[in-house]
Amino acid sequence: MPDIKHFSIVKPNLSTPFHIDFEWWRQHDNNWRIYLHSCLCEEHQAAFSDINQNSFIDWVDPQTAEVKPIDGLQNILVNHCAKQPGFVTSNTTLVDAVFRVFLANGNTPLSPIQLAQQTGKPAETILRTLSGPTVYKGIRPFHE
Repeated sequence: MPDIKHFSIVKPNLSTPFHIDFEWWRQHDNNWRIYLHSCLCEEHQAAFSDINQNSFIDWVDPQTAEVKPIDGLQNILVNHCAKQPGFVTSNTTLVDAVFRVFLANGNTPLSPIQLAQQTGKPAETILRTLSGPTVYKGIRPFHE
């Protein structure tokens, strides 16, 4: 039986952690790979020029040594491109900046206050944007 995620109806606040729910994004946005491709550095945009191709690679969990197939495009974006200077700038839009911060930190959940510190955007605006009725780029409250 598939896992069913139940989400709280409690309204998020400034200390509510958020993250990118990649599974939600895959299910709700057919263009998610195109957006991820646009975030790649120049070197990897060329390497992943066929964005429609599934690029799964074997990844070894450093804690358990379990081998899992993961999306190579997503992996290189998080582990290389997101670490490059200029990945997030003061001119990056709020949603893109938050998304890119999550990519750069390995999708570790962060509160709007923590996101504000890393993006330079107001925490209240981040909270209002992420807790509204629209889910942007799969950014949702984090639930264990």
